[in-house]
Amino acid sequence: MLFDPRPKKRREELFDREEEINELVTTLEPLTLLLGIRRVGKSSLLRVALNELENGVYIDARKMYFDSGGWITSESLIREFERALNSLRGAIKGRVFEVLGRVRGVSISGLRLELGRDVRLSEVLEALNEVGAVVGIDEAQYLRFYGSRGGREFLALLAYSYDNLDNLRFILTGSEVGLLHDFLGTDDYESPLYGRAHREVVLKPFPRELSIGFLRRGFSEMNVDVSSEVIEEAVDVLDGVPGWLVEFGRRYAETRDLKGSLDYVFNRARGFLRGELEELRRRSPRYVLILEAIARGHNRWELIRDYLSSRGQRVPNSRLAGLLRNLEKMSWIEEDFSSGVKRYRITDPVIERVLVER
Repeated sequence: MLFDPRPKKRREELFDREEEINELVTTLEPLTLLLGIRRVGKSSLLRVALNELENGVYIDARKMYFDSGGWITSESLIREFERALNSLRGAIKGRVFEVLGRVRGVSISGLRLELGRDVRLSEVLEALNEVGAVVGIDEAQYLRFYGSRGGREFLALLAYSYDNLDNLRFILTGSEVGLLHDFLGTDDYESPLYGRAHREVVLKPFPRELSIGFLRRGFSEMNVDVSSEVIEEAVDVLDGVPGWLVEFGRRYAETRDLKGSLDYVFNRARGFLRGELEELRRRSPRYVLILEAIARGHNRWELIRDYLSSRGQRVPNSRLAGLLRNLEKMSWIEEDFSSGVKRYRITDPVIERVLVER
């Protein structure tokens, strides 16, 4: 059902993503990037693609990052691969276990597989290559925290796979689009992945009419009769990010209270934002001030600079440029030239409203 908050796993559970899912499952390259802002549905699309391909292995890089306290070790990555391989279903599991059974450091007992501390991930990938596996890594930008060299050991592993394992393919998702590009470094001569071509599939928020259609279908699935006025007002406020539309739809189906349901979404957004801003603040408190400035309409360069100064943060122009560039790479903000003047805006209108109310 559309309003199920869990990531979708079947094509029929998605809404108007046929073009993107077809591109993923029919035109896979050795390396494919699935990009989009937070809560736009990348995890669902990735899981559906891996299920349809029937030989998909799902890795959650964000989970590894938080479970390991912000520093992903080789042990963390091995355990995540172990979990992913044990979660396989159907004939592919038997084929994977058969080829992995020949790898040093791998032990198999019944339907369970264990990767020992001495296992080499390159040999695991070589085995997966034999069955033509597709490895999907969700929020792959977190792998820049892998190892002691900013994730370069993982990039070297990816480059080895790209060059030598013709039947093994990777799909990497990223919410912090610029950071993922910088991490992979396909145009950076010093990166292990330099010069490797890749395909990009970009998942965007729904336009207005599709957002309305999304809510109508979701309510229809729940046998809830909702007026067009309610749906249109919800879309006017929430815009087209599927994650927020799902939160609204579920709540409204339970309460039939428009204002209360919208307030519920914003409360959920505040909880989400609290953790995200704390992570940003650890990098630099100025990031949070810049987001607040832009959300409150101080959205041109000089206005942002003045906003920071008014709060005791005098920032050199070069430093401000770097901070804005980083926020763009993390997909928090984007440039807007619609008025003929360069302005910045928050990519997610729900997050923008929450920032204004802080």
